[in-house]
Amino acid sequence: MKKFLFLALTFLISKNIIADLPEMIISKEEISPGITFVFEAAIKDEVYPSAKFGNEEDSDIHIEVLANWNESAPPGAPLGGFVAYLDISAEITNQITSEKKSTKLLPHLNMSDNLHYALNVKLPGKREDIYKVKFIIAPPNVELGLHFDWRKEVGDYLSQTYSFEYPNLDFTEIANSTRR
Repeated sequence: MKKFLFLALTFLISKNIIADLPEMIISKEEISPGITFVFEAAIKDEVYPSAKFGNEEDSDIHIEVLANWNESAPPGAPLGGFVAYLDISAEITNQITSEKKSTKLLPHLNMSDNLHYALNVKLPGKREDIYKVKFIIAPPNVELGLHFDWRKEVGDYLSQTYSFEYPNLDFTEIANSTRR
């Protein structure tokens, strides 16, 4: 029983339910072959090495995408497991000034989401402006071997190219928050 309570408490803290840190779930989408994406904006964080993943002090938000296998995934894919090697980017547009910023999201590892794609970013404008974010999901840009059985059941790809766009996002609370 103690182990269950510890795990439940750890989960609540890791999902910011107890810690009361703002996080924005932008949307959840599902694509073939059985991949679920959760698009989020979170509080900027210290991620090592910061030169590659964005300096916390030079950032406004931590933009992220969780990519996991779901119940529709092909056999052998672990339910809830991380979908690796995708090429994911985000284009953030200031809806007031039309200024844009594009960024490639890179694999991250933390205690709450485990493996996910993310980056600390500086918004292209004021923190209180309204933004549109377009997430682009593309096939791997690295050589990825596909066995005969995968090609027969799914095709010659891990993922097709998809884009998902979400307007009228207000990041003010998240951008003005800190973890410390």
